[in-house]
Amino acid sequence: MHFCDIYRAITSAYYRGAVGALLVYDVTRRATFENAARWLKELRDHTDPNIVVMLIGNKSDLRHLVAVPTEDGKSFAERESLYFMETSALEATNVENAFSEVLSQIYHIVSKKAVEAGEGSSSAAPSIGQTINVKEDSSVLKRFGCCSN
Repeated sequence: MHFCDIYRAITSAYYRGAVGALLVYDVTRRATFENAARWLKELRDHTDPNIVVMLIGNKSDLRHLVAVPTEDGKSFAERESLYFMETSALEATNVENAFSEVLSQIYHIVSKKAVEAGEGSSSAAPSIGQTINVKEDSSVLKRFGCCSN
């Protein structure tokens, strides 16, 4: 088996069933931002078209070293129809918000599909207008997983 075939098989399995993705770049390293387009293409080549993707500029605490202005991230996200947020993992700024927003958007899409499929009352999806507090529903976080580092 050729390396490219192995790579395709692994990537395909890795992305299978994905409903959301965080595409993260380092605001202090322009090359990481420039690579985001390639990673986005790979995501779109291997996932469902309805996948929720959020572009995240990390290390926002290092304002004095910024190589990727916020406006560049926003423009790219807008052009590619992505959600956008800047975070600081060091200071824990917007990290939880990023996960919460992606989970909320995934939930919205999954619920809409369930309603459109006529699963309405027999579905585990809540009724229209029901408030879902992602912060209080630890089962949602356990289902999707989260890293602690």
